[in-house]
Amino acid sequence: MSSNESAATAGRVEKIATTPDWYAPYRISQAVRAGGLVYVSGQAGFEEDGTTVEGGFLAQGRQAFRNVGRVLEAAGLDFADVIKVGIFVRDMATNLPHVITLRGEFLAEPYPADTLVEVVSLARPDWQIEVEVIALDRSAA
Repeated sequence: MSSNESAATAGRVEKIATTPDWYAPYRISQAVRAGGLVYVSGQAGFEEDGTTVEGGFLAQGRQAFRNVGRVLEAAGLDFADVIKVGIFVRDMATNLPHVITLRGEFLAEPYPADTLVEVVSLARPDWQIEVEVIALDRSAA
């Protein structure tokens, strides 16, 4: 890529989506690629059809991370490219050990930077966890 091409694409924002794009009706991009990074919107523990997975916090957390993984894959990336994670939970005291379990199942050394926040509610009352990430797009270098 020439320096002129790099300059031209540096300011461009590209939408990333899976099929089906479960966020399209809400006018939200599942992810965007910009400036050498991919920003993945928060993903919760729901199936492609929008139904919340059953089985409690860990089941929802695993599905949320799988949803993040699907969006990363659509961008040509995976969890090894993740440099920042944001995790939003409804009950920190009960679920902190589960969050640590999920980090171990989906993330590896060097672990990404992470923000963990307890929230009063998420977009749907049955959601217990939401996960967002920022990933480094190594092909943009």
